[in-house]
Amino acid sequence: MQLSVIILNYNVRYFLEQCVLSVQKALEGIDGEIIVIDNASSDESCEMMKTKFPHIKLIENKDNLGFPKGNNIGVAQAKGEYICILNPDTVVAEDTFLKILNSQFTTHNSQLGIIGCKLIDGAGNFLPESKRGIPTPWVAFTKIFGLYKISNYFGKYYAQHLSENETGKVDILVGACMVMKRELYLEVGGFDENCFMYSDDIDLSYLVLKSGKSNYYYHETSVIHYKGESTVRDGTYMKRFREAMQFFYKKHFKKSWFFDVMMQVGSFVFSLLKKNQQKNEVRIIDEYIVFSSTAGFQPLHLLRAVR
Repeated sequence: MQLSVIILNYNVRYFLEQCVLSVQKALEGIDGEIIVIDNASSDESCEMMKTKFPHIKLIENKDNLGFPKGNNIGVAQAKGEYICILNPDTVVAEDTFLKILNSQFTTHNSQLGIIGCKLIDGAGNFLPESKRGIPTPWVAFTKIFGLYKISNYFGKYYAQHLSENETGKVDILVGACMVMKRELYLEVGGFDENCFMYSDDIDLSYLVLKSGKSNYYYHETSVIHYKGESTVRDGTYMKRFREAMQFFYKKHFKKSWFFDVMMQVGSFVFSLLKKNQQKNEVRIIDEYIVFSSTAGFQPLHLLRAVR
C-alpha cells in the first residue's frame, strides 16, 4: 500500500465529514487507506463515521489521549509506505496526494524527511506556519514581539527565506498536514507522548532533522485548514501552549532563563490580545459548495466554515 491517511478527531464532526470526503476524492487512483482515530468525542462524530463511512477504519478511544498518542495509535495500524498526518478541520485538494507522492522529493531523495504543503485558511489566505524554523530563544523572541514583520533578518520563525510560492528545505512543518515514510516515523519514535499538544509537530520535525533527513515545504498544492476549530482559545490553551514550548526547549536545548521569561511575557501579552479579540468577534457559519474541475464542475460536497 502506498499511503495511509491518519486523521485524529476530537469534537469536530462536521469538519471531519468534509475532510474525509475530500481525502476520498484525493485518494482516487492511489493505493491508500483512511484511518480515523476519535479521542472520545461527545458530538456524535463516531456515529457519523459509522453511518456515512462504514468502510473506513475507525478507532474509538475511550478517553482523550491527546494529539501525540492518538496519532501514534493510528500509525501503528497503518499499512502504507507513506503516512499523512492530517487534521480533521482540513480539506485537501484533489491533486494533493498525487503531486506530493510523485514529486522529486519522494521519488529521487534518499534523505527525505517530512513534506508539508501550502496551508490556507477558509478565506483563502496563506497560513505562515506552513513553514517554520526551530524556535530557539532568539527566534522565539522575534516571533513573540513581531520582529519578523519588520525584516526577513528576523524571519526565521516562519522560514521567510522561502516565499509562500517557493519550494525548498525548511526546519519545521505543521502537524495539520505532514507526509513522510512510515518507517521513518517509527524510527524516530513518532510523536512524543509526554507532550500533550502544541509542540508535538515541532518536536517530530526536529527529531527527523537530527536523524540526518531534510524536511521540505512544497508549494505546488494546497490544503484548506480551518485553523483552530478543534481548539478553544482560553486560559487552559495558553497554559498548555506555554508548557509545550518549554517542554520542547528543555528536551533539546539547555535550560535558558531568557527563553522562559520571553515565553511567560509573550504568552501573557498574547492572552490579553486574544481575550480582547474574542470580545469583538462574531462567529458566523458560512456554507460553500466545492466543485470538481475534473468532473465538469460537478458539485462534490458542502463545506461549513466558522469564522
